[in-house]
Amino acid sequence: MRNSKVLDTIRSDRPAFGVSLHLGSPDLFEMTSLMGFDAIWLDLEHHSCSLERASQLMRASRVGDIDIIARPAKGEFMRLSRILEAGATGIMYPRCNSAEEAAEVVKCAKFAPLGQRGFDGSGPDASYLLTPMNEYLQQANERTFLIIQIEEADALQHAEAIAAVPGVDMLMLGPADFSILAGIPGQFNHGLIEQALETVAQAAKNTGKNWAATCGSIAQAERMVDKGARLIFHGCDIVYVKQGLEQLQTDLAGAFPKRFARSPKSKDSEAAK
Repeated sequence: MRNSKVLDTIRSDRPAFGVSLHLGSPDLFEMTSLMGFDAIWLDLEHHSCSLERASQLMRASRVGDIDIIARPAKGEFMRLSRILEAGATGIMYPRCNSAEEAAEVVKCAKFAPLGQRGFDGSGPDASYLLTPMNEYLQQANERTFLIIQIEEADALQHAEAIAAVPGVDMLMLGPADFSILAGIPGQFNHGLIEQALETVAQAAKNTGKNWAATCGSIAQAERMVDKGARLIFHGCDIVYVKQGLEQLQTDLAGAFPKRFARSPKSKDSEAAK
């Protein structure tokens, strides 16, 4: 079983960096795996990607050296083992509200004695039956990791208890959903977001665990690393495609104003600068 690039990096007290890929192209996953990033965030909570399709994307990523961190939906405990068997290195579990819920994630994602994950051994994570059982069980527990997301205000009071659960490796604030549920949608610089980040960071520190963060800019990534975050997610393919198309639209509108009019959103964005 492959070593985890993320775990190897953060165990050396260096920050690991991941990107989010929404577009389901194996070529894109393969290319990203060759570019030096530590992880790809594969979201199975919101997107239409099936587990079968996800396994193909994970296979493409094995051309290079990169971890796949897959996020299922809340409560999809029995799906965790299949995600790991398909080749994911990390599980990002959303909307966790208690230590009991975090313990259920560990139970389904880790083999005994840490959890109660069921054994198969015929998938890519076990090199298709080529890894002896005892060796595979040990490696699977040591070389995979669990990120628990806190996304509700009420869950913050349980952050330290969640982090303290054996088998939980990292905490992570989900700023988008947190902002919506807190009544401040999209206000990522709001004091409530900052307080929530501090709570998550302190809970991780108090329990000897790491924490991860999503960042909208390089400056924010630097700030999160300075605050102690050891896994940083910055960058998303669909965002870069949108930005490129908007720039192309703007350039064409300047050269061919009668053919290409700026979209209302582009005009609003320009006015806001």
